[in-house]
Amino acid sequence: MLAHAMVHTYELSIPIFVSIWLVEFEVLPLGVTQIEVTAATLGVVVTAGYGLFGVGALPGGVVVDRIGSARLITLCLFGMGGSFLLLGLAPNLLVVAIALLLWGAAASVYHPAGLTLLSKGVEDRGTGFAYHGIAGNVGTGLGPLVAAILLLFVEWSVVAVALAVPALLAGVYATRARFDETAAVGQGADTAADGRDAEQPEGRGSGVGSLAGFGAETRRLFTGAFALVFVVVMASGLYYRGILTFLPNVLEPYPAFEPIPLTVLLPAATDALGIAPDSARSLNPEQYFYSGLLIAGVFGQYLGGKLIDRIRVEYGLAAGFGVLAALALGFLPAATAGIGPLLAVGAVLGAALFVVQPFYQATVAEYSPPGTRGLSYGFTYLGVFGIGALGGTIAGVILTYATPTVLFATLAGFAAVGSGIGAYLLRRRRGGGVAAAE
Repeated sequence: MLAHAMVHTYELSIPIFVSIWLVEFEVLPLGVTQIEVTAATLGVVVTAGYGLFGVGALPGGVVVDRIGSARLITLCLFGMGGSFLLLGLAPNLLVVAIALLLWGAAASVYHPAGLTLLSKGVEDRGTGFAYHGIAGNVGTGLGPLVAAILLLFVEWSVVAVALAVPALLAGVYATRARFDETAAVGQGADTAADGRDAEQPEGRGSGVGSLAGFGAETRRLFTGAFALVFVVVMASGLYYRGILTFLPNVLEPYPAFEPIPLTVLLPAATDALGIAPDSARSLNPEQYFYSGLLIAGVFGQYLGGKLIDRIRVEYGLAAGFGVLAALALGFLPAATAGIGPLLAVGAVLGAALFVVQPFYQATVAEYSPPGTRGLSYGFTYLGVFGIGALGGTIAGVILTYATPTVLFATLAGFAAVGSGIGAYLLRRRRGGGVAAAE
């Protein structure tokens, strides 16, 4: 839970910095040449870091099947903290890009390691996913909120360094933590639909042990229904990254999000800190709307985790992504209608955006063999955060060369794909198709 909170603290604080980097940096230096900084440029830079966050999940999934979760999670924490220290020292956008790449590499191993630990170490899997998800959403919501508050008083580089400290402390704790990583093996959490015991007490030291084994297990995964689940998680990642990366920038032009000068908002505090009356420091309401939307995700994550134990996961996918499609189409009309409708739609969007995550996490557990569970989660987060990272580039390009309306229509299309596949898997299961690992 500590590691999950930190992963998402960093992940979702980055869009807070994006709006600052658009103003702070004019060019991206590349040695013999340089590139003008636009939303499209920053979309590519952020996608590189986010992409490695996802791509690295696949080798991370292979490694966790061999050595277990604890060591990988510890390395993840130290790596994330170190990369944000570098981010705080970055003199230009190129070093920012390098720091984001290092963060992505370090963070990438967390989800296959953490989710493998949950699926093998916790008997009440749905409840475990729920509490794990809550911790992630606390980081998701409070991380950007803390960053936004600190930005009222200090530069973004100081905020980046401050954010590095909790991960380094959590890493120290992780070196001392001891627990049974396979406590739930053979306890019924991984029983296949046909009644065979799908879990073997292999624990660590099982899974993929060679390139040939990797190829064989990959073919085994993708010749079954897991291939469809993989498309669902890609759609989820594209929607998630596409809507969040530039959300503060999308909201900036609306009248309700006019900046409030800090000297007007907190005159006593600014006097005490010696901030001049003509200072450019201001409260940016869009940053707090963004943070509030993510905090609403705590309730969605918990609801999704609890519903796993009560309804079929395929139904949750179909309904959850259907709601996300409708919300994408209604978001900009709500923003035009005023702050009240936008707050209502934003709260529902925040919950819905995260309610689908426990469902696809549990769906992966049902549609993959337990002996390579780390590999299956590695592919899952390759889809969600690797391929899904392209949502940031897609959003940046659309906002540079088209309009927000085009962006949200595109996002609705991604959600519609996820909903349609969920409905297909539900019909397939009702029709007698094999639901669990094949």
